[in-house]
Amino acid sequence: MKVIRAVQPLLPLCERVLPSRLAGLSVALLKATALEIAILAGHLLLYPSGIVQERRAATTDPSADPSALPGTSTTRLPTEPKPPVVLLHGFIDNRSVFVLLRRSLAQHGRQQIESLNYSPLTCDIRTAAELLGRHIEEICRRTGHPRVDIVGHSLGGLIARYYVQRLGGDVRVRTLVTLGTPHSGTRVVPLADAHPIVRQMRPGSEVIEELRLPASHCRTRFVSFWSDLDHLMDPPETACVDHPDLLAQNVQVTGVGHLALPVHPAVATGIRQALDQSEQPLAAGAQTGGLTVA
Repeated sequence: MKVIRAVQPLLPLCERVLPSRLAGLSVALLKATALEIAILAGHLLLYPSGIVQERRAATTDPSADPSALPGTSTTRLPTEPKPPVVLLHGFIDNRSVFVLLRRSLAQHGRQQIESLNYSPLTCDIRTAAELLGRHIEEICRRTGHPRVDIVGHSLGGLIARYYVQRLGGDVRVRTLVTLGTPHSGTRVVPLADAHPIVRQMRPGSEVIEELRLPASHCRTRFVSFWSDLDHLMDPPETACVDHPDLLAQNVQVTGVGHLALPVHPAVATGIRQALDQSEQPLAAGAQTGGLTVA
């Protein structure tokens, strides 16, 4: 899966001044950094709109045809309704980060999308995972679907994974898509260790070690998007799911940073494809793929 854009005119100059490999990296890094700054500025404007939990939609019949006229009947072939999609944000963030992704999913047939907020004062991944489980039970009761799909950005993906792998959430979660999630722990910003939930995201923490335990029972499909320019993941490959018992696919994204993962349209396309392909068989053990945004 590749999305390649035209290379900017600056590239020939960089190649003359720097070695070709370093020049390519420098241009990609500059573009990714500029994109991160632009996304951060836009997100700061949207942030207040996502502080309050969204209103819950009324219960709907997944088999109902909204296009049918009153008093008429139509013969429809039986189709398997798509499960609700639950969006879970990252550390010190809120549901506003998913404005563009939510729109993209809705435009391509996902009728039930819910963005969940967890408190910025959350200090324990396990507690957040238990709360997520209660939310998902409520969503399943309200929508009539037995399972959901989850898209989690950064810490949100780690909370969702803990729920799925350690709290029996695989019964309710069909597919878990993670975006820049520190599955093996990240070493970035050591001074942030003052926050207990940051310490839980470090390599070797109790939570990370729990996620290394055997999980042969887990039925959820994992798709992790990781970026070579994600500076909050140290090393970048920590955002890959690496567990022999899990049904996992790792998709490398080239050319975007951490904040761009839930925003970039090419990544949104990859997420939609991952959700639509969830019924296809996938062998246990991590598989790899590529998504280039140049």
